[in-house]
Amino acid sequence: MHWKYPCLLAVFFLGGCASVRKERGHSEVAALVEERTGLKTRWNQGTPEDAQVQQHLEALLAGALTSDRAVEVALLNNPALQGTYEELGVSQADMVQAGLLTNPSFSGSVGFPLSSDGNTESEFSIAQSFVDLFTLPLRKRVAKEQFIADTLRVAHEALVTTAEVRQTFTEVQARQQLVALRREVLLAADAAADLAARQRTAGNVTVLALATEQAALEQARLELAQDELALFEAREHLNRLMGLFGPRVQWTLTEKLPEVPASETSLERLETLAIRQRLDIDAARKQASLLWNALELARSTRFFGRVEVGVHTHRDANGPRLLGPTLSLELPIFDQRQALIARLEAQHRQGENRLTELSVNARSEVRAARARLVTLRNMAERYHKVVLPLRATIVEESQRQYNAMQIGLPVLLIARREQVEAWRAYLEAVRDYWSTRADLERLVGGRLPKAAAPPAATPPAATPPPTTPPLPPSPEPTHEHHAH
Repeated sequence: MHWKYPCLLAVFFLGGCASVRKERGHSEVAALVEERTGLKTRWNQGTPEDAQVQQHLEALLAGALTSDRAVEVALLNNPALQGTYEELGVSQADMVQAGLLTNPSFSGSVGFPLSSDGNTESEFSIAQSFVDLFTLPLRKRVAKEQFIADTLRVAHEALVTTAEVRQTFTEVQARQQLVALRREVLLAADAAADLAARQRTAGNVTVLALATEQAALEQARLELAQDELALFEAREHLNRLMGLFGPRVQWTLTEKLPEVPASETSLERLETLAIRQRLDIDAARKQASLLWNALELARSTRFFGRVEVGVHTHRDANGPRLLGPTLSLELPIFDQRQALIARLEAQHRQGENRLTELSVNARSEVRAARARLVTLRNMAERYHKVVLPLRATIVEESQRQYNAMQIGLPVLLIARREQVEAWRAYLEAVRDYWSTRADLERLVGGRLPKAAAPPAATPPAATPPPTTPPLPPSPEPTHEHHAH
Protein backbone atom coordinates (compact mmCIF):
# COMPACT_ATOMS: atom_id res chain seq x y z
CA MET A 1 0.00 0.00 0.00
CA HIS A 2 1.49 3.34 -1.09
CA TRP A 3 0.64 6.46 0.89
CA LYS A 4 -0.19 9.54 -1.20
CA TYR A 5 -1.91 11.58 1.48
CA PRO A 6 0.69 12.95 3.94
CA CYS A 7 -1.79 15.46 5.34
CA LEU A 8 -4.08 12.64 6.40
CA LEU A 9 -1.15 10.97 8.13
CA ALA A 10 -0.55 14.20 10.04
CA VAL A 11 -4.18 14.20 11.14
CA PHE A 12 -3.78 10.70 12.57
CA PHE A 13 -1.06 11.89 14.92
CA LEU A 14 -2.53 15.30 15.77
CA GLY A 15 -2.69 15.73 19.53
CA GLY A 16 -0.70 12.57 20.16
CA CYS A 17 1.84 14.50 22.21
CA ALA A 18 -0.79 15.60 24.76
CA SER A 19 0.00 14.45 28.29
CA VAL A 20 -1.32 14.78 31.84
CA ARG A 21 0.85 16.75 34.26
CA LYS A 22 -0.11 15.91 37.85
CA GLU A 23 1.00 19.25 39.25
CA ARG A 24 -1.03 21.32 36.78
CA GLY A 25 -3.81 23.29 38.44
CA HIS A 26 -2.43 23.00 41.94
CA SER A 27 -0.03 25.88 41.36
CA GLU A 28 -3.07 28.02 40.50
CA VAL A 29 -4.87 26.80 43.63
CA ALA A 30 -1.80 27.50 45.77
CA ALA A 31 -1.53 31.02 44.32
CA LEU A 32 -5.22 31.76 44.98
CA VAL A 33 -5.02 30.45 48.55
CA GLU A 34 -1.81 32.34 49.32
CA GLU A 35 -3.24 35.54 47.85
CA ARG A 36 -6.25 35.36 50.15
CA THR A 37 -4.73 33.87 53.30
CA GLY A 38 -1.01 34.62 53.06
CA LEU A 39 -0.31 30.91 53.65
CA LYS A 40 1.02 28.20 51.35
CA THR A 41 -0.54 24.86 50.53
CA ARG A 42 0.93 21.75 48.98
CA TRP A 43 -0.37 18.61 47.37
CA ASN A 44 0.92 15.23 48.53
CA GLN A 45 1.47 13.22 45.35
CA GLY A 46 3.61 10.33 46.56
CA THR A 47 6.83 12.02 45.51
CA PRO A 48 10.15 12.47 47.36
CA GLU A 49 9.14 16.08 48.03
CA ASP A 50 6.40 14.79 50.34
CA ALA A 51 9.07 13.97 52.93
CA GLN A 52 9.91 17.67 53.04
CA VAL A 53 6.25 18.42 53.68
CA GLN A 54 6.25 16.01 56.63
CA GLN A 55 9.38 17.65 58.05
CA HIS A 56 7.70 21.03 57.73
CA LEU A 57 4.65 19.69 59.57
CA GLU A 58 6.85 18.49 62.42
CA ALA A 59 8.41 21.94 62.65
CA LEU A 60 4.98 23.62 62.72
CA LEU A 61 3.79 21.35 65.54
CA ALA A 62 7.03 21.49 67.55
CA GLY A 63 6.42 24.93 69.03
CA ALA A 64 3.33 26.55 70.44
CA LEU A 65 0.50 26.33 67.92
CA THR A 66 -0.87 29.59 66.52
CA SER A 67 -3.88 30.23 64.33
CA ASP A 68 -1.73 30.64 61.20
CA ARG A 69 0.23 27.49 61.98
CA ALA A 70 -2.96 25.49 62.50
CA VAL A 71 -4.28 26.69 59.13
CA GLU A 72 -1.02 25.82 57.39
CA VAL A 73 -1.03 22.34 58.93
CA ALA A 74 -4.59 21.80 57.70
CA LEU A 75 -3.76 23.04 54.19
CA LEU A 76 -0.88 20.57 54.03
CA ASN A 77 -2.34 17.62 55.89
CA ASN A 78 -6.16 17.62 55.93
CA PRO A 79 -7.15 14.28 54.27
CA ALA A 80 -10.43 15.58 52.87
CA LEU A 81 -8.68 18.59 51.37
CA GLN A 82 -5.96 16.40 49.88
CA GLY A 83 -8.73 14.31 48.30
CA THR A 84 -10.28 17.49 46.91
CA TYR A 85 -6.94 18.36 45.30
CA GLU A 86 -7.17 15.10 43.37
CA GLU A 87 -10.24 16.46 41.57
CA LEU A 88 -7.80 18.61 39.62
CA GLY A 89 -6.20 15.46 38.27
CA VAL A 90 -9.59 14.16 37.16
CA SER A 91 -10.52 17.46 35.55
CA GLN A 92 -7.15 17.74 33.82
CA ALA A 93 -7.51 14.23 32.43
CA ASP A 94 -10.89 15.23 30.98
CA MET A 95 -9.33 18.35 29.47
CA VAL A 96 -6.54 16.33 27.84
CA GLN A 97 -9.06 13.80 26.58
CA ALA A 98 -11.13 16.55 25.00
CA GLY A 99 -8.07 17.68 23.03
CA LEU A 100 -7.45 14.26 21.52
CA LEU A 101 -8.87 13.03 18.26
CA THR A 102 -10.61 9.68 18.20
CA ASN A 103 -8.36 6.87 17.12
CA PRO A 104 -8.46 5.89 13.45
CA SER A 105 -10.02 2.57 12.62
CA PHE A 106 -8.17 -0.03 10.56
CA SER A 107 -9.78 -2.96 8.80
CA GLY A 108 -8.54 -5.57 6.40
CA SER A 109 -9.33 -8.90 4.93
CA VAL A 110 -7.44 -11.58 3.00
CA GLY A 111 -9.04 -14.20 0.80
CA PHE A 112 -7.18 -17.44 0.11
CA PRO A 113 -8.04 -19.60 -2.91
CA LEU A 114 -9.70 -22.92 -2.24
CA SER A 115 -8.30 -24.41 -5.47
CA SER A 116 -4.82 -24.55 -6.89
CA ASP A 117 -5.65 -22.28 -9.82
CA GLY A 118 -6.84 -19.32 -7.70
CA ASN A 119 -4.99 -16.24 -6.41
CA THR A 120 -4.96 -14.55 -3.01
CA GLU A 121 -7.18 -11.48 -2.70
CA SER A 122 -6.55 -8.74 -0.06
CA GLU A 123 -8.36 -5.61 1.07
CA PHE A 124 -7.27 -2.98 3.64
CA SER A 125 -8.66 0.39 4.76
CA ILE A 126 -7.99 3.01 7.38
CA ALA A 127 -10.50 5.69 8.35
CA GLN A 128 -10.70 8.66 10.69
CA SER A 129 -13.68 10.60 12.05
CA PHE A 130 -13.85 13.85 10.11
CA VAL A 131 -16.21 15.85 12.35
CA ASP A 132 -13.62 15.75 15.16
CA LEU A 133 -11.37 18.06 13.15
CA PHE A 134 -13.98 20.83 13.19
CA THR A 135 -15.24 20.38 16.75
CA LEU A 136 -11.81 19.93 18.34
CA PRO A 137 -11.18 23.67 19.10
CA LEU A 138 -14.59 24.15 20.71
CA ARG A 139 -14.31 20.91 22.68
CA LYS A 140 -10.93 21.99 23.98
CA ARG A 141 -12.34 25.37 24.96
CA VAL A 142 -15.22 23.79 26.89
CA ALA A 143 -12.86 21.39 28.67
CA LYS A 144 -10.44 24.18 29.55
CA GLU A 145 -13.25 26.27 31.04
CA GLN A 146 -14.35 23.24 33.04
CA PHE A 147 -10.81 22.80 34.35
CA ILE A 148 -10.64 26.48 35.37
CA ALA A 149 -14.01 26.18 37.13
CA ASP A 150 -12.83 23.06 38.97
CA THR A 151 -9.64 24.85 39.99
CA LEU A 152 -11.68 27.69 41.48
CA ARG A 153 -13.92 25.24 43.34
CA VAL A 154 -10.93 23.43 44.83
CA ALA A 155 -9.39 26.72 45.95
CA HIS A 156 -12.75 27.69 47.49
CA GLU A 157 -12.78 24.44 49.49
CA ALA A 158 -9.32 25.29 50.79
CA LEU A 159 -10.61 28.68 51.96
CA VAL A 160 -13.63 27.04 53.61
CA THR A 161 -11.25 24.74 55.50
CA THR A 162 -9.14 27.76 56.47
CA ALA A 163 -12.15 29.52 57.99
CA GLU A 164 -13.24 26.39 59.87
CA VAL A 165 -9.75 25.90 61.30
CA ARG A 166 -9.59 29.50 62.51
CA GLN A 167 -13.01 29.21 64.12
CA THR A 168 -12.11 25.95 65.86
CA PHE A 169 -8.76 27.35 66.98
CA THR A 170 -10.61 30.29 68.53
CA GLU A 171 -12.93 27.83 70.26
CA VAL A 172 -9.94 25.99 71.75
CA GLN A 173 -8.46 29.27 72.96
CA ALA A 174 -11.71 30.28 74.63
CA ARG A 175 -12.22 26.82 76.16
CA GLN A 176 -8.72 26.85 77.63
CA GLN A 177 -9.34 30.19 79.32
CA LEU A 178 -12.76 29.06 80.56
CA VAL A 179 -11.20 25.93 82.06
CA ALA A 180 -8.55 28.05 83.76
CA LEU A 181 -11.30 30.30 85.13
CA ARG A 182 -13.30 27.30 86.36
CA ARG A 183 -10.22 25.95 88.13
CA GLU A 184 -9.78 29.26 89.90
CA VAL A 185 -13.44 29.17 90.92
CA LEU A 186 -12.98 25.62 92.20
CA LEU A 187 -10.02 26.72 94.32
CA ALA A 188 -12.07 29.59 95.72
CA ALA A 189 -15.06 27.34 96.40
CA ASP A 190 -12.83 24.77 98.06
CA ALA A 191 -11.30 27.43 100.31
CA ALA A 192 -14.73 28.81 101.16
CA ALA A 193 -16.11 25.35 101.95
CA ASP A 194 -13.12 24.58 104.15
CA LEU A 195 -13.56 27.87 106.00
CA ALA A 196 -17.28 27.19 106.45
CA ALA A 197 -16.48 23.74 107.86
CA ARG A 198 -14.06 25.25 110.40
CA GLN A 199 -16.59 27.93 111.29
CA ARG A 200 -19.26 25.30 111.74
CA THR A 201 -16.93 23.35 114.03
CA ALA A 202 -16.48 26.54 116.04
CA GLY A 203 -20.23 26.95 116.13
CA ASN A 204 -20.32 30.25 114.25
CA VAL A 205 -22.31 29.30 111.12
CA THR A 206 -25.46 27.35 110.55
CA VAL A 207 -25.87 24.03 108.83
CA LEU A 208 -27.51 25.94 105.97
CA ALA A 209 -24.44 28.11 105.44
CA LEU A 210 -22.14 25.09 105.47
CA ALA A 211 -24.38 23.15 103.09
CA THR A 212 -24.55 26.16 100.77
CA GLU A 213 -20.73 26.32 100.53
CA GLN A 214 -20.42 22.59 100.04
CA ALA A 215 -23.07 22.65 97.30
CA ALA A 216 -21.22 25.50 95.61
CA LEU A 217 -18.01 23.45 95.74
CA GLU A 218 -19.68 20.44 94.10
CA GLN A 219 -21.28 22.69 91.49
CA ALA A 220 -17.85 24.15 90.70
CA ARG A 221 -16.46 20.62 90.23
CA LEU A 222 -19.27 19.72 87.84
CA GLU A 223 -18.89 22.92 85.82
CA LEU A 224 -15.12 22.36 85.58
CA ALA A 225 -15.67 18.81 84.33
CA GLN A 226 -18.15 20.08 81.74
CA ASP A 227 -15.75 22.75 80.47
CA GLU A 228 -12.84 20.30 80.40
CA LEU A 229 -14.91 17.97 78.22
CA ALA A 230 -15.82 20.86 75.90
CA LEU A 231 -12.11 21.74 75.63
CA PHE A 232 -11.22 18.14 74.81
CA GLU A 233 -13.92 18.00 72.11
CA ALA A 234 -12.73 21.29 70.60
CA ARG A 235 -9.14 20.00 70.48
CA GLU A 236 -10.28 16.81 68.76
CA HIS A 237 -12.24 18.82 66.20
CA LEU A 238 -9.08 20.78 65.46
CA ASN A 239 -7.09 17.53 65.24
CA ARG A 240 -9.51 16.25 62.61
CA LEU A 241 -9.23 19.44 60.61
CA MET A 242 -5.43 19.26 60.75
CA GLY A 243 -5.39 15.54 59.96
CA LEU A 244 -3.41 14.65 63.08
CA PHE A 245 -3.21 11.41 65.03
CA GLY A 246 -0.74 9.60 67.29
CA PRO A 247 1.96 11.67 69.01
CA ARG A 248 1.14 14.68 66.84
CA VAL A 249 -2.04 15.41 68.81
CA GLN A 250 0.07 16.46 71.79
CA TRP A 251 0.47 20.00 70.45
CA THR A 252 0.35 22.91 72.87
CA LEU A 253 -1.46 26.20 72.63
CA THR A 254 -0.16 29.04 74.80
CA GLU A 255 -1.60 32.00 72.92
CA LYS A 256 -4.60 33.47 74.73
CA LEU A 257 -7.76 34.60 73.01
CA PRO A 258 -7.01 38.11 71.70
CA GLU A 259 -9.19 40.96 72.85
CA VAL A 260 -11.49 42.76 70.47
CA PRO A 261 -9.53 45.43 68.52
CA ALA A 262 -9.64 49.00 69.74
CA SER A 263 -11.21 50.11 66.45
CA GLU A 264 -12.77 48.43 63.45
CA THR A 265 -12.02 49.02 59.81
CA SER A 266 -15.05 50.06 57.78
CA LEU A 267 -17.13 47.07 56.77
CA GLU A 268 -18.96 48.87 53.96
CA ARG A 269 -19.02 47.56 50.39
CA LEU A 270 -18.35 43.99 51.55
CA GLU A 271 -21.18 42.74 49.37
CA THR A 272 -19.47 44.08 46.26
CA LEU A 273 -16.18 42.58 47.43
CA ALA A 274 -17.81 39.18 47.88
CA ILE A 275 -19.34 39.19 44.38
CA ARG A 276 -16.02 40.21 42.89
CA GLN A 277 -13.66 37.80 44.61
CA ARG A 278 -15.69 34.81 45.87
CA LEU A 279 -14.16 31.79 44.13
CA ASP A 280 -17.33 29.68 44.20
CA ILE A 281 -19.24 32.48 42.49
CA ASP A 282 -16.52 32.80 39.86
CA ALA A 283 -16.62 29.02 39.37
CA ALA A 284 -20.41 29.11 38.93
CA ARG A 285 -20.03 31.95 36.43
CA LYS A 286 -17.54 29.94 34.38
CA GLN A 287 -19.68 26.81 34.69
CA ALA A 288 -22.63 28.64 33.13
CA SER A 289 -20.38 29.91 30.34
CA LEU A 290 -18.98 26.48 29.49
CA LEU A 291 -22.47 24.97 29.46
CA TRP A 292 -23.45 27.60 26.89
CA ASN A 293 -20.41 26.69 24.78
CA ALA A 294 -21.26 23.00 25.07
CA LEU A 295 -24.80 23.83 23.96
CA GLU A 296 -23.46 25.73 20.94
CA LEU A 297 -21.26 22.77 20.06
CA ALA A 298 -24.22 20.39 20.16
CA ARG A 299 -26.35 22.75 18.08
CA SER A 300 -23.67 23.24 15.44
CA THR A 301 -23.31 19.50 14.86
CA ARG A 302 -26.94 18.43 15.20
CA PHE A 303 -27.30 17.76 11.45
CA PHE A 304 -23.97 16.01 11.15
CA GLY A 305 -23.77 12.40 12.13
CA ARG A 306 -20.62 10.38 12.11
CA VAL A 307 -18.41 11.29 9.14
CA GLU A 308 -15.38 9.13 8.48
CA VAL A 309 -12.81 9.64 5.73
CA GLY A 310 -9.97 7.31 4.96
CA VAL A 311 -7.95 5.33 2.46
CA HIS A 312 -8.85 1.99 1.01
CA THR A 313 -6.70 -0.44 -0.93
CA HIS A 314 -7.97 -3.50 -2.74
CA ARG A 315 -6.49 -6.14 -4.95
CA ASP A 316 -8.61 -8.48 -7.01
CA ALA A 317 -7.51 -12.03 -7.61
CA ASN A 318 -6.48 -11.37 -11.21
CA GLY A 319 -6.31 -7.61 -11.25
CA PRO A 320 -4.09 -4.73 -10.17
CA ARG A 321 -3.96 -3.21 -6.65
CA LEU A 322 -6.37 -0.31 -6.29
CA LEU A 323 -5.96 2.63 -3.90
CA GLY A 324 -8.48 5.34 -3.22
CA PRO A 325 -10.31 7.47 -0.65
CA THR A 326 -13.33 6.33 1.36
CA LEU A 327 -16.23 8.24 2.87
CA SER A 328 -18.70 6.99 5.44
CA LEU A 329 -21.68 9.10 6.49
CA GLU A 330 -24.14 8.65 9.31
CA LEU A 331 -27.53 9.96 8.24
CA PRO A 332 -29.09 11.99 11.09
CA ILE A 333 -32.63 10.98 10.30
CA PHE A 334 -33.87 9.92 13.72
CA ASP A 335 -31.28 11.21 16.18
CA GLN A 336 -30.51 14.88 15.59
CA ARG A 337 -29.16 15.36 19.12
CA GLN A 338 -32.45 16.89 20.20
CA ALA A 339 -32.28 15.08 23.55
CA LEU A 340 -28.69 16.20 24.17
CA ILE A 341 -29.55 19.77 23.22
CA ALA A 342 -32.59 19.80 25.52
CA ARG A 343 -30.47 18.44 28.34
CA LEU A 344 -27.76 21.07 27.84
CA GLU A 345 -30.37 23.83 27.66
CA ALA A 346 -31.78 22.70 31.01
CA GLN A 347 -28.29 22.42 32.53
CA HIS A 348 -27.44 25.92 31.28
CA ARG A 349 -30.58 27.33 32.90
CA GLN A 350 -29.65 25.45 36.08
CA GLY A 351 -26.20 27.01 35.94
CA GLU A 352 -27.64 30.50 35.55
CA ASN A 353 -30.04 29.93 38.44
CA ARG A 354 -27.22 28.55 40.56
CA LEU A 355 -25.13 31.64 39.86
CA THR A 356 -28.05 33.89 40.82
CA GLU A 357 -28.67 31.88 43.99
CA LEU A 358 -25.02 32.10 45.04
CA SER A 359 -24.91 35.83 44.41
CA VAL A 360 -28.13 36.55 46.32
CA ASN A 361 -27.14 34.29 49.22
CA ALA A 362 -23.63 35.75 49.37
CA ARG A 363 -24.95 39.29 49.72
CA SER A 364 -27.44 38.24 52.41
CA GLU A 365 -24.89 36.16 54.34
CA VAL A 366 -22.37 39.01 54.27
CA ARG A 367 -24.96 41.46 55.62
CA ALA A 368 -25.94 39.03 58.39
CA ALA A 369 -22.33 38.27 59.35
CA ARG A 370 -21.43 41.96 59.32
CA ALA A 371 -24.36 42.77 61.63
CA ARG A 372 -23.40 39.91 63.93
CA LEU A 373 -19.77 41.08 64.01
CA VAL A 374 -20.76 44.64 64.96
CA THR A 375 -23.15 43.39 67.66
CA LEU A 376 -20.59 41.02 69.18
CA ARG A 377 -17.97 43.76 69.14
CA ASN A 378 -20.31 46.11 71.01
CA MET A 379 -21.19 43.36 73.50
CA ALA A 380 -17.54 42.54 74.18
CA GLU A 381 -16.71 46.21 74.68
CA ARG A 382 -19.69 46.63 77.01
CA TYR A 383 -18.63 43.66 79.10
CA HIS A 384 -15.01 44.85 79.19
CA LYS A 385 -15.64 48.50 80.01
CA VAL A 386 -18.84 48.40 82.08
CA VAL A 387 -20.07 45.00 83.26
CA LEU A 388 -16.78 43.49 84.47
CA PRO A 389 -15.70 46.60 86.43
CA LEU A 390 -19.15 46.74 88.03
CA ARG A 391 -18.98 43.06 88.98
CA ALA A 392 -15.53 43.61 90.47
CA THR A 393 -16.88 46.52 92.51
CA ILE A 394 -19.83 44.41 93.71
CA VAL A 395 -17.50 41.63 94.88
CA GLU A 396 -15.21 44.09 96.65
CA GLU A 397 -18.10 45.79 98.45
CA SER A 398 -19.70 42.45 99.31
CA GLN A 399 -16.39 41.25 100.73
CA ARG A 400 -16.06 44.44 102.80
CA GLN A 401 -19.59 44.10 104.18
CA TYR A 402 -19.07 40.40 104.87
CA ASN A 403 -15.90 41.18 106.80
CA ALA A 404 -17.91 43.73 108.79
CA MET A 405 -20.59 41.04 109.36
CA GLN A 406 -23.19 43.17 107.58
CA ILE A 407 -24.12 40.40 105.10
CA GLY A 408 -23.98 36.64 105.22
CA LEU A 409 -21.72 34.26 103.35
CA PRO A 410 -24.40 33.24 100.77
CA VAL A 411 -24.67 36.84 99.57
CA LEU A 412 -20.90 37.01 99.04
CA LEU A 413 -21.02 33.66 97.27
CA ILE A 414 -23.71 34.93 94.88
CA ALA A 415 -21.66 38.03 94.10
CA ARG A 416 -18.60 35.91 93.28
CA ARG A 417 -20.62 33.51 91.12
CA GLU A 418 -22.18 36.36 89.13
CA GLN A 419 -18.73 37.84 88.57
CA VAL A 420 -17.50 34.52 87.19
CA GLU A 421 -20.53 34.22 84.91
CA ALA A 422 -19.89 37.76 83.64
CA TRP A 423 -16.32 36.77 82.79
CA ARG A 424 -17.58 33.64 81.08
CA ALA A 425 -20.04 35.65 78.98
CA TYR A 426 -17.27 38.11 78.10
CA LEU A 427 -14.94 35.35 76.91
CA GLU A 428 -17.74 33.80 74.86
CA ALA A 429 -18.53 37.17 73.25
CA VAL A 430 -14.86 37.63 72.30
CA ARG A 431 -14.71 34.06 70.99
CA ASP A 432 -17.84 34.57 68.90
CA TYR A 433 -16.43 37.85 67.55
CA TRP A 434 -13.28 36.22 66.18
CA SER A 435 -15.23 33.22 64.94
CA THR A 436 -17.65 35.49 63.08
CA ARG A 437 -14.74 37.47 61.67
CA ALA A 438 -13.23 34.27 60.26
CA ASP A 439 -16.61 33.36 58.78
CA LEU A 440 -16.96 36.83 57.25
CA GLU A 441 -13.56 36.40 55.59
CA ARG A 442 -14.85 33.17 54.07
CA LEU A 443 -18.01 34.89 52.89
CA VAL A 444 -16.11 37.67 51.11
CA GLY A 445 -13.56 35.24 49.67
CA GLY A 446 -10.47 36.70 51.32
CA ARG A 447 -8.99 38.55 54.24
CA LEU A 448 -10.77 41.57 55.64
CA PRO A 449 -8.90 44.85 55.98
CA LYS A 450 -6.75 44.66 59.09
CA ALA A 451 -8.23 46.17 62.21
CA ALA A 452 -6.26 48.22 64.70
CA ALA A 453 -4.11 46.35 67.18
CA PRO A 454 -5.83 45.26 70.40
CA PRO A 455 -5.08 47.07 73.67
CA ALA A 456 -1.64 46.40 75.09
CA ALA A 457 -2.96 45.55 78.52
CA THR A 458 -6.28 44.82 80.22
CA PRO A 459 -7.57 47.68 82.38
CA PRO A 460 -7.18 46.94 86.08
CA ALA A 461 -10.91 47.33 86.65
CA ALA A 462 -11.61 44.36 84.37
CA THR A 463 -9.13 41.85 85.77
CA PRO A 464 -10.41 38.32 86.42
CA PRO A 465 -11.80 37.43 89.82
CA PRO A 466 -9.17 36.35 92.36
CA THR A 467 -8.58 32.66 92.84
CA THR A 468 -9.41 32.78 96.53
CA PRO A 469 -11.35 35.83 97.68
CA PRO A 470 -10.12 37.13 101.00
CA LEU A 471 -12.37 35.70 103.66
CA PRO A 472 -12.10 36.45 107.39
CA PRO A 473 -10.25 33.91 109.51
CA SER A 474 -12.26 31.39 111.40
CA PRO A 475 -13.35 33.01 114.66
CA GLU A 476 -12.99 31.39 118.03
CA PRO A 477 -15.81 29.12 119.18
CA THR A 478 -18.73 30.83 120.87
CA HIS A 479 -21.43 29.49 123.08
CA GLU A 480 -24.26 30.54 120.76
CA HIS A 481 -26.58 27.78 119.70
CA HIS A 482 -27.49 27.42 116.03
CA ALA A 483 -30.29 25.42 114.60
CA HIS A 484 -29.30 22.18 112.95
